[in-house]
Amino acid sequence: MPPAHSPTTKEAILSLLLEQGQATSAAIAEALAISLQAVRRHLKDLATEGLIEQEAVVAGLGRPQYHFRLSRQGRSQFPSSHDRFAVDLLDSLSEMLPPQEFEAVLAHQWRRKAETYRRQLGQGSLADRLQQLAALRQAEGFMAEVHPAPDRSPPAFVITEYNCAIASVAESFPRVCDHELALFAETLPDCHVERTHWLIDGEHRCGYLIQPQP
Repeated sequence: MPPAHSPTTKEAILSLLLEQGQATSAAIAEALAISLQAVRRHLKDLATEGLIEQEAVVAGLGRPQYHFRLSRQGRSQFPSSHDRFAVDLLDSLSEMLPPQEFEAVLAHQWRRKAETYRRQLGQGSLADRLQQLAALRQAEGFMAEVHPAPDRSPPAFVITEYNCAIASVAESFPRVCDHELALFAETLPDCHVERTHWLIDGEHRCGYLIQPQP
């Protein structure tokens, strides 16, 4: 988290957990010199936001102590050079390759990703495969959910992603988002996939309508 401003209490808690790996609410309160009640309130908010995880540790016969640590999403709140490297690499490729070859490189990468997804999803029902796909995307930092699409026959579904794990890349290379759409289509070849919402257009989520092919 950039120190360009005075950190909020939540940011201070996240920074402490980054440095220490894990800590109890009492240890956090002591380290930050704030009340235990305030710490517990902030920890509850951070858990709701998916930024921290907790684990109950039993010591002896007493009540379990809860230890808190950053989730994958919580770690993503801190600066990383990975996105900058990816953007710089794509910049170099776009300068070195003709446009068609550059597009071919992107398409090849997304086809490989789709093949990986298909292997992981298996041959279950569409609902089961979409739940698994949402879980895979969630693990990659996309904050993905899947829900039934209302008033659709045959039944259809919507995958919603509230966070873009490749946002920095997409801002510099919007064409990457077109390949994201193709990624879902190739992952689910028995479905028609349509984008319904787009973060890059200023909306608060990306959405994809997944409909079985007739």
